[in-house]
Amino acid sequence: MVIKPRVRGFICVTTHPVGCDAAVKQQIEYIQAKPKIANGPKKVLVLGASTGYGLAARITAAFGSDAATLGVFFERPGTETKPGTAGWYNTAAFHKYAEQAGLYAKSVNGDAFSDEVKAKVIELIKQDLGQVDQVVYSLAAPRRKHPKTGEIISSTLKPIGAPITLRGLDTDKEVITQTTIEPATPEEVAGTVAVMGGEDWQMWIDALLEAGVLADGATTTAFTYVGEEITQAIYWNGSIGAAKKDLDNKVLGLREKLQVIGGDARVSVLKAVVTQASSAIPTMPLYLSLLFKVMKAKGTHEGCIEQLDTLYDIVYGGKDTGTATERLRHALTDGDRHVDLIDDAGRLRADYKEMAPDVQGEVVALWPQVTNENLYEISDLAGYKADFLRLFGFGVDGVDYDADVATDVQIPNLVDMA
Repeated sequence: MVIKPRVRGFICVTTHPVGCDAAVKQQIEYIQAKPKIANGPKKVLVLGASTGYGLAARITAAFGSDAATLGVFFERPGTETKPGTAGWYNTAAFHKYAEQAGLYAKSVNGDAFSDEVKAKVIELIKQDLGQVDQVVYSLAAPRRKHPKTGEIISSTLKPIGAPITLRGLDTDKEVITQTTIEPATPEEVAGTVAVMGGEDWQMWIDALLEAGVLADGATTTAFTYVGEEITQAIYWNGSIGAAKKDLDNKVLGLREKLQVIGGDARVSVLKAVVTQASSAIPTMPLYLSLLFKVMKAKGTHEGCIEQLDTLYDIVYGGKDTGTATERLRHALTDGDRHVDLIDDAGRLRADYKEMAPDVQGEVVALWPQVTNENLYEISDLAGYKADFLRLFGFGVDGVDYDADVATDVQIPNLVDMA
């Protein structure tokens, strides 16, 4: 069938398998053009491996460090008459290119929160890899079935304490909006922490440690976003922020546990990029459109794959003195600015280009100036919309979008538990 994008709000209800394949190939080629990762991981488990930062982590480990990768995700396949999810097609492409490069790649499609999927992953590690030396936690879900209680818990996107009125952008109508959001209840905050906080990450590491499938010196990281003045009211200081702060608390216990095997656990702060999740957050489409404008003008703009290339350099690019902690790069010079790559909370800061004072200063200055009339002049809304469509395989260079494409694409080496 011929597939065109159909966008409804912050979701594109169609996907393009050939476009997804081409986008994955471009990310692979970006990493292949870089020097190999010094001291890089060789056997990697990626939880949430099919889109965005999780997919970029899998690509970076595999093609930057020749790592065998095991991915976990929850995606829907296509049929002869209906496209599947972008994550399904991304993974099919990743498996294809990994096989061509002679790299091990296997995936589990199922509920990563469940004990059953954890047990299957441990079984596969023992069977195929023996142990893994890196675990990347990049799960993002609106709800979670708790594996011990069976309770279905939902997350929410609200402020804490008082209502807030936010400036935003309706990307369909291309108009500036004002949205007032009521505060989350204590129950909603607790639910968001249960879904998006550190408990499941902790359960994964505990299970892997107990099973003896974490190698000496193994590292683990979970991804977060902190942001600055414009986004913090709804994000860092809201219900999602409460969940992300729970990551900061849980990682302390994980780091202590992994020290026994010379390993390390870190929360990694990554740059704001266009994802399905970020598109749903009020203020983010407008913030991203302005951020892209500023960073592209400075030549510092980065997407998912560039950020993961930076992150792997931070984790593995330091002195090879033995333990994972000692290999971390602690600082660098960015122009005239000294950058601490590990902040006071112990987080890895791959977002330092976004957080540069001159970048944030320009975005803050532009924020009140944007109107419906000057939207395309002041912001990079065109770039934002192009990135959004690329999430679903559209607008990728070299793809004929008038051609018939097959939507029933298979993933080799897939264990389907969905």
